[in-house]
Amino acid sequence: MKVCFDTFGCRLNRAEALEQEAEYLAGGWKLTNSHSDADVIVVRGCSVTQRAQRDCEQLITHIRKKYPNTRLLIEGCIAAARTSRITAPQPHISLRNAQGGTPIPTRTARAYLKVQDGCAGKCTFCIVPKFRGKSSSVDFNAVLDKAKRFIDVGYHEIVVTGCNLSLYASNGKRLPELMDALAALSPECRIRLGSLEPSDVAAEVVAVMSGKANVCRFLHIPVQSASNRILVAMKRPYTANDVDELVRAIRRQIPNAGIGCDLMTGFPSESDLDFMATFGMLDRNPFSRVHVFSFSERPGTPAASMAGSVPPEIRKSRAKKLSALADAKRSAFARRFIGKTTEIVVEDEGTCSGWTSEYLWCTCPHAHPPRKSLVTVRITGAKGHTLTGTPI
Repeated sequence: MKVCFDTFGCRLNRAEALEQEAEYLAGGWKLTNSHSDADVIVVRGCSVTQRAQRDCEQLITHIRKKYPNTRLLIEGCIAAARTSRITAPQPHISLRNAQGGTPIPTRTARAYLKVQDGCAGKCTFCIVPKFRGKSSSVDFNAVLDKAKRFIDVGYHEIVVTGCNLSLYASNGKRLPELMDALAALSPECRIRLGSLEPSDVAAEVVAVMSGKANVCRFLHIPVQSASNRILVAMKRPYTANDVDELVRAIRRQIPNAGIGCDLMTGFPSESDLDFMATFGMLDRNPFSRVHVFSFSERPGTPAASMAGSVPPEIRKSRAKKLSALADAKRSAFARRFIGKTTEIVVEDEGTCSGWTSEYLWCTCPHAHPPRKSLVTVRITGAKGHTLTGTPI
């Protein structure tokens, strides 16, 4: 029996999909990338934006029309959305874990470790809490056990994922304590963290990152806007000054750290002054990896019906300006590493390519170490924001 997976969206979706793949493999199934060759097709979809949901629905509709006799499973946020195109009854697939316990996915170069789900936030533009529910955390000891098993099968990087990682809490432990414990498992395995809002938790995580060499020097901050008026309208739990303070703390404790952020343009009532506040924050701070996107009305959220809609062409124009600045800053950040030594976890062994701790893509064209291996590299050049180097 063969199963095919189509996965959309965030790292959390990817972590869940990989877990499910491992369960199928443990049950004696084989993986295939072809819909036509599959006995079961699993679509793990995303509903964060209307466009993401539409793309998933279109794929689901296509599969149903072209392969009407193939069993189709719909997972992730798209299943919780219960849209008209996907309300047909879902078949049940019984799986038996041949080895006992939770199987470990081994198909990727980096391990994805889900530690938390759900969100208590009430952001006016976000639909995720409706689909993911309230925050829940994986047992602290269970997380460590799973991480040990990842390390035992040869992973050299574990990516910690969750819906809102700052809410992690288990056995009296929070995210900083979890990161500290994960880093202590093996000096040969890097621990990478997903996004984290400005908060006391984030500040403590930075301290852990500073003191643990194998915690990746990168933190992603979902900023969205630097206008406090817009942040209030979004119901974000921080101010623009909180973002600046967190960035300063990162730079003070880890000078060469990569810092990422999400920036949204065109939220309802966003004025030119509001946009310039966001542009100014990006300009003055050392962000090295920026995800810029235009606001889109997500049905079911308060922001979708807010007054003061910004014309789509203005949303896109503002996003273009932010993207141009972000790209220049990322390229400048990459050039700082020329002549320095760093490490990558090999994802493409054909060109010895992978991500540095600071989340820059690096390639070593004349080396061929095994996939998943941790390789020390001397950086010899940078083209745009891609590094080239030589393994040491």
